[in-house]
Amino acid sequence: MAIPPLATLVLLVVLSQASCFANSQSFIGVNYGQVADNLPQPSATAKLLQSTSIEKVRLYGTDPAIIGALANTGIGIVIGAANGDIPALANDPNFAKNWVNANVVPFYPSSKIILITVGNEVMTSGEHDLMTQLLPAMQNMQNALNAVSLGGKIKVSSVHSMAVLKSSEPPSSGSFDPSDEMKGILGFNNATGSPFAINPYPYFAYRSDPRPETLAFCLFQPNAGRLDTKTQIKYTNMFDAQVDAVRSALNSFGYKNVEIVVAETGWPYKGDSNEVGPSIENAKAYNGNLIAHLRSLVGTPLMPGISVDTYLFALYDEDLKPGPTSERAFGLFKSDLSMNYDVGLSKSSQTPAAPKMPAAPSPNATVVPSPNATVTPSPKPDKANWCIPKSGVSDAQLQANLDYACGQGIDCRPIQPGGACFEPNTLAAHAAYAMNVYYQNSNRSPTNCDFSQSATFSSNNPSYNGCVYPSGKS
Repeated sequence: MAIPPLATLVLLVVLSQASCFANSQSFIGVNYGQVADNLPQPSATAKLLQSTSIEKVRLYGTDPAIIGALANTGIGIVIGAANGDIPALANDPNFAKNWVNANVVPFYPSSKIILITVGNEVMTSGEHDLMTQLLPAMQNMQNALNAVSLGGKIKVSSVHSMAVLKSSEPPSSGSFDPSDEMKGILGFNNATGSPFAINPYPYFAYRSDPRPETLAFCLFQPNAGRLDTKTQIKYTNMFDAQVDAVRSALNSFGYKNVEIVVAETGWPYKGDSNEVGPSIENAKAYNGNLIAHLRSLVGTPLMPGISVDTYLFALYDEDLKPGPTSERAFGLFKSDLSMNYDVGLSKSSQTPAAPKMPAAPSPNATVVPSPNATVTPSPKPDKANWCIPKSGVSDAQLQANLDYACGQGIDCRPIQPGGACFEPNTLAAHAAYAMNVYYQNSNRSPTNCDFSQSATFSSNNPSYNGCVYPSGKS
């Protein structure tokens, strides 16, 4: 049957948007540490990054070879001024000007520098002099950018550990130590439109509380959830809880418009015999499920419908780092450019094979909400059947299903704010829509409507008002 011209145009637009979603996730970044003696050439790294959906890279310094290799790739670059540079930056405006003229001006805009981080975890370092000098250093860096007309194009911030929060549990209690230094930094972020950069690590949360239920909560696996009694929000993963604690802290200071950037987060794939948590299974589960969660655009309970820019730690292992083995085992890729494990970042294959889901998570099990589990199949669908959740499915399982389905590249915009299927704004409704779209887009195979035995088929059309659930009816 011939397709009318208007329908052809609509189809092209839809296909174009779907392609952009599959290959371009501007919220996914990676940390590129260099405490190693076996790293690939910068040009090889640039090609590797272009073969993935990673669109931002954070450097801890200003290596000109790397910045130059990323020229004309479109990859956003975060560069850093070291803690040791802070005194000179704070006390000498000319030092800041020279820093910008040496590390930014020669490369921009061919190399897409988007952010300069001044210092790393300074506010929890215990070094009082650095803490008091951080804000003046940031201000001089901003003035130096302004002097070369880049102040509105490149932001200035600093990176903080989660310990900068005086309180973080439950998330609604998130608050900062109200020191003058902290107030000044937050005011700077607010005035300049720069992000508040934070390093949330569910891995460390699990290390301090190594129970199976904590591991499931940290790895985005099905769990009972944790209720914030003040907001009555039930959190189903540690990442959302930590990010929302930062959101609450910013809001409590009146800075609701200051954006959050996750500057580091990751999970080691190996460790010493006395270390709790490191394993390939856990690293793959955390990073893979985090990426799926970001791609779903579900957001966090306090920031629904958006995915915060998140920089995974790390691109490569850093073999010269001191400390336990885990410190040298965060890399997604090996120095020969092969993957340590697949989390679906490659543009050519963004859906890694998902392992079977056991009945309950164990400390060393990879539990991914895969619809392709080998289980007793649901009833075979008729031509007009829809895939929906079974009654009584837990919120944790619904969230896992929603994250997985939307993370596979389907169009979940209808269940985002303003979308035709956003209302009713409930987890059950959003999960039902996403699960059905995933099933319909996956050749309508019964195994793609399983979701760990939490889904079933219905012959009753669940569409309502302007919200249309697609079907395979011919």
